[in-house]
Amino acid sequence: MDKNPEVVMMGLGYIGLPTAALIAQNKTSVHGVDINPYVVETINAGKIHIIEPDLDKAVEMGVEQGFLKAASTPVEANNYLIVVPTPFKDKNEPDTSFVQAATEAIIPLLKKGDLYIIESTSPIGTTEKMMQLIFEKRPELKGKLHIAYCPERVLPGNVMFELVNNDRVIGGVDKASTDRAIEFYSQFIKGQLHKTNARTAEMCKLVENSSRDVQIAFANELSLICDKADINVWELISLANKHPRVNILQPGCGVGGHCIAVDPYFIVADYPMESKIIGTAREINNYKSFWCAEKVKSSKLEFELKNGRKPKIALMGLSFKPNIDDLRESPAKYIVQKVLQNANDEEYYIVEPNINSHKVFKLTDYKEATKRADIIVFLVAHNEFKTINVNSAKKVIDFCGVFK
Repeated sequence: MDKNPEVVMMGLGYIGLPTAALIAQNKTSVHGVDINPYVVETINAGKIHIIEPDLDKAVEMGVEQGFLKAASTPVEANNYLIVVPTPFKDKNEPDTSFVQAATEAIIPLLKKGDLYIIESTSPIGTTEKMMQLIFEKRPELKGKLHIAYCPERVLPGNVMFELVNNDRVIGGVDKASTDRAIEFYSQFIKGQLHKTNARTAEMCKLVENSSRDVQIAFANELSLICDKADINVWELISLANKHPRVNILQPGCGVGGHCIAVDPYFIVADYPMESKIIGTAREINNYKSFWCAEKVKSSKLEFELKNGRKPKIALMGLSFKPNIDDLRESPAKYIVQKVLQNANDEEYYIVEPNINSHKVFKLTDYKEATKRADIIVFLVAHNEFKTINVNSAKKVIDFCGVFK
């Protein structure tokens, strides 16, 4: 790319890189920016640093054809997408410093007619705040830029398909910005593009994931009740869902990922008095992980009392959902950490088939782990685990419905 690229992508993570690759597939030049030198080097070699089906081919093709390039700093373009993390300083205060830093990095490059879009999950009003920041530093551009918010709504493991085919909500700070953003995305997306304003688009992203969190909390609360009532929760939910207007989700060992486990806090932080159900759902789903860890602890003690020796325990899964390598906000990882904190000379086998190694945990092959263990704890319903034939003499604790 000798001439200026058409798009600058600020952030090359789980959403930024697939989005950049998709745009490059459409023969549009993309200059991707990431602060991690390893990420930049990997992408420029035509390879990927995350697991996502079909992403490797898209990145390789984009780099080979010259439509995708990675760097540590931005350059001048016509369209700027902010796709960086928005973590929490604590559970009450969203951290938009990465969004601000990415914005500040491109402010000197902006020119009349450019399009600036935030895709990062953000508190309500963030797009307007970034607009004010831009105009404070570049007042001559006031009224001359197109500024919008457009959240992604993709499922890890199916990102490349869903980026193209899912509907998108697009909200500008004014009608002209919305229209320009619609025009931009329509080049790459087959799903419907729904117009709104920036604040509604920001809230829409938060509400979608908060709704899921509330529904999962109901299932997880049922699992706690059923455990006490000696009822098979999987059978119960299956029967209840025979009702034509009931659709209860499946319980698990909590909620993870950088969306459902995090986004509700963006609402609770700004509207604590109004978000009672949303806040309580977060508490239930967090508690479920703690409860699971305590369940493992009590099972370990029961085994020792019954058998007169320490058990060997397999902890099956670390990712936040099945069949991916993403460990962000993972309840399974939390449970493993919690169990190991209470370790007392037991032998543990930690299993995660979707990663080769972990900087903290020593990983064991799932077949070897289940062969050796006395207690097998299923934390994530990976496909590999569903093929295991477990000896009936072993104790199985199934938090995620592997054998439901």
